[in-house]
Amino acid sequence: MSLQVNPMTKVKLASVTVNISVGESGERLLKASKVLEELTGQKPVYRYAKKTIKGFGIKKGEPIACIVTLRGQRAKEFLDKALNVVNRKIPFSSFSKTGVFSFGIKEHIEIPGAKYNPALGIFGMDICVTLEKPGYRVGKRRRARSKVGKKQRVTPEEAATFMKENFSVEISQGE
Repeated sequence: MSLQVNPMTKVKLASVTVNISVGESGERLLKASKVLEELTGQKPVYRYAKKTIKGFGIKKGEPIACIVTLRGQRAKEFLDKALNVVNRKIPFSSFSKTGVFSFGIKEHIEIPGAKYNPALGIFGMDICVTLEKPGYRVGKRRRARSKVGKKQRVTPEEAATFMKENFSVEISQGE
């Protein structure tokens, strides 16, 4: 007698979001978006300031960051490269209650395959990984939207286990 696993409880990689926040519009933001496009192979979208902060010289509505959301095979390939930068170690405190975890990279040139271009410079980035189970779409769809059941939400423990098994990541308890 073999034990079958319910396919609806299987965790999968939903998306990888890569964000470079420059804090100002202009040439630096354009350079950051070129770097992001070279690394991911997708055109970045700009994010705008929600409010004016005079101390930082930011005006409401001014573009201050660029972001790319990767899905499918591109997401797996980029995540695999990005995890090499952090030596495949992620603290358990990085995992949220909903199956999302994030980590940062200080210099984009540490990513395998990335080349330094003196005209563009060096940028740091935040990488946010979203994990979900099949059936999670019921909370997002337009028609007949409903609540996502408790069993369909990814717990931090399930997310950590998924990353250990699929990306051979070491989860540390400290920090």
